[in-house]
Amino acid sequence: MIPLTFRAAALPALFLTCMIITSNASHAVSPDSVMKIARVTGAALPGETLPSPNDTDRKDALLGTDLGILWDGGDGEIRIAFGDTYGKGWNGNGAGPDQADWRSNTLALSRDADPDAGLAFTRMIWDTPGHAKELMHAGRNAQEWTVIPTAGVSVNSRQFLHYMSVRHWGAPGYWDTNEGGLAYSDDGGASWTRPSAPLWPNTPAGDSKFQQGAFAKLGDDVYLFGTPNGRHGDAFLAKVPSSALLDGGAYQYWDGSVWRTGGEAAARPVVRGPIAELSVAYNSYFHRWLMVTLDEDRHALVLRDAPALVGPWTEKKVLASAQDYPALYGGYIDPIHNSGPNLYFTLSQWTPYNVFWMRCVLSGGDAKS
Repeated sequence: MIPLTFRAAALPALFLTCMIITSNASHAVSPDSVMKIARVTGAALPGETLPSPNDTDRKDALLGTDLGILWDGGDGEIRIAFGDTYGKGWNGNGAGPDQADWRSNTLALSRDADPDAGLAFTRMIWDTPGHAKELMHAGRNAQEWTVIPTAGVSVNSRQFLHYMSVRHWGAPGYWDTNEGGLAYSDDGGASWTRPSAPLWPNTPAGDSKFQQGAFAKLGDDVYLFGTPNGRHGDAFLAKVPSSALLDGGAYQYWDGSVWRTGGEAAARPVVRGPIAELSVAYNSYFHRWLMVTLDEDRHALVLRDAPALVGPWTEKKVLASAQDYPALYGGYIDPIHNSGPNLYFTLSQWTPYNVFWMRCVLSGGDAKS
């Protein structure tokens, strides 16, 4: 991914109190006491005191990466997908150079039962011992520069990734995509197939609504939130029977009142932008759906919540600010440890282009007694 347009001069703070922008929902939740718990990827910087349980620089030839997209693999392991990943020769600040053992995407698995201690990997998927594998190969040419995972979900024993095929990185916060699509794995994540459907081809105007995604499961259906390429679009919503994820014609799109078939043109915004790097999960403690996104205009990760996936979603509340975590992006919710007042999530920072483990305490809502 690419950085925020904003660059805060302050050093990251270990602890902050979240700012609440506004919320007029009577059962809304509010974030407080955000804390950076541990490093997820890369090597500790000089003077850094955070726990670093994974040593990916030494164990997996992963020195720099981003995103940290989380989903429940359905087998007791959390899957963690990363974006553009670099090894030997990495420049130590942001992405690249391209010749630094560049892989467009990588995957780790975790059975960590103690989120307060960090996110310890069980293993990373390797292609050779000690080398994190590229899951989906990109063309690395003018037609397709890289392939970035944006969301993951499991159905029975099959793992799915939503990805975006990136053609060109533009100015910070802007990029061009060829399409959004699904890939699947039947061996736990070791190998992946990119089928010809479903695909959400982008338009010449760049206004396809499902170039980036976020999955949620409810009953027998899988829900897919979508946003256009870049970081300035609205969020839209589709659903499909879990048994038909690879059938593009089976998807229905929320038009603001009812579900409609026939393609993404029917979809109307469920949340207004600017939205990017969207993550959604149900919190059983508050009986609310939680949504974390990047708001590039505010230079912050923000939190919304709702009683249902179609909304109404509350106004955004600042979860973490670039003033405290410079060049932050990519906040993805822990899908396993989500039954109490603590919200755990990953956070990426362009400098040092690695992923960190975060905790926030939530209050309000319709919490359990």
